[in-house]
Amino acid sequence: MKKQFAVWTAGIYIVYALIMGLYLFWWADTGVPASYQGTAADPATFMTDRELQLSQEYSRYQSMMFFLGLPLEWIIYLGMLVLGISKVFKNFGERVSRFSWINIPIYVLLLSALTWIVTFPFDFIRRSLSINYGIGTQSFSGWMRDQMISFWISTLIMAVLITVLYVLIRRFEKRWWLYAWMLFVPFLIFMMYIQPVVIDPLYNDFSRLSNPQLEEKILDLAEQADIPADRVYEVDMSEKTNAMNAYVNGIGSNLRIVLWDTTLNKLNENEVLFIMAHEIGHYVKNHLFWMLAGSIGVTFAGMYLGYRLFHAVIRKWGDAWGVKHITDIASLPALLLIFSLLSFIVSPVELAISRGAEKSADEYAIEMTGDPEAAVGSFQQLTVTALSDVHPPALVKYLRYGHPTMLERISMLESYQDPSSE
Repeated sequence: MKKQFAVWTAGIYIVYALIMGLYLFWWADTGVPASYQGTAADPATFMTDRELQLSQEYSRYQSMMFFLGLPLEWIIYLGMLVLGISKVFKNFGERVSRFSWINIPIYVLLLSALTWIVTFPFDFIRRSLSINYGIGTQSFSGWMRDQMISFWISTLIMAVLITVLYVLIRRFEKRWWLYAWMLFVPFLIFMMYIQPVVIDPLYNDFSRLSNPQLEEKILDLAEQADIPADRVYEVDMSEKTNAMNAYVNGIGSNLRIVLWDTTLNKLNENEVLFIMAHEIGHYVKNHLFWMLAGSIGVTFAGMYLGYRLFHAVIRKWGDAWGVKHITDIASLPALLLIFSLLSFIVSPVELAISRGAEKSADEYAIEMTGDPEAAVGSFQQLTVTALSDVHPPALVKYLRYGHPTMLERISMLESYQDPSSE
């Protein structure tokens, strides 16, 4: 069975990779539609021939890496069960620790390490592509440092969550999913509250915006939107990337308005103000809280479906995998596989909602600033700097893009008419 699993998995994966390669590099039409040619959204009007070529290559390679990496998590989880690795990890934890409460964290550490090792080559290739195409600037040592920080933070959080989850499974076999969801809600809110001030600074250096005149103008925009902020933060990202970004995150007293230094270096003042107006638009339109509410609702449904599927899967295949019961920590890969597949199924809907929110924020920003030239210029510069594909293949858009395509965004901004000029 183990040999058959390895052969079939490898064969299906190779066929899948070939199909995705054909789709991205030969079948998909990425040309600019005739109706957009010659407009501000046409990259030929603001990119050189070389930049156009690089953007097409880079976008396709990155999309290919996304699709190649997509099923890896599923293969890892299923492989751990079929090949008996999950049972080996469980037995190892029981041997090295005399305390039962520490067995689960040990198992999670081993699972995280295995996942990190298997996926590392894909992460490394993505980083190499970014460096080779002039997007990334971070040294390998700095990149590895961030990888290690991310590994230990995610492992620690996962160890706590999985330990609590299995305590609930063992005590409430029929209601664990409900109690887990009830604990997830305050945890999610807590993470949103501490991320800006605890987690983000582990990766980057934050300081007050170095341009006081620009900061005052941004805070004026924030005041118009009733955002409780008294400073704007600048984060040093130029040592890692040439890409640009800005955001408003956090809640309550921990809310932060943040600009990457690359954004300040590459955009003029009016373009920066438009970008910040866009981020402020998310706050004004309560997109963060709608996202939170949506996550809570989706998680409720996902936990219940996961509970039903988890019990059914272990009943049917548990003996073959050496998993005695759902309370056995060796069943964890089955539970994670179920949740991962459910997450993938709903991701196109989540991305579509996100694209709608981004469009709404664009509309808010252009209404607030009334400067189409700066708006269009900022998105054109974002496209050039990130070597973005303004018109990606449909499958890439619906499975990867949480923003409208640059073709859609620039076209909307170019057609904006200031009501005061009518």
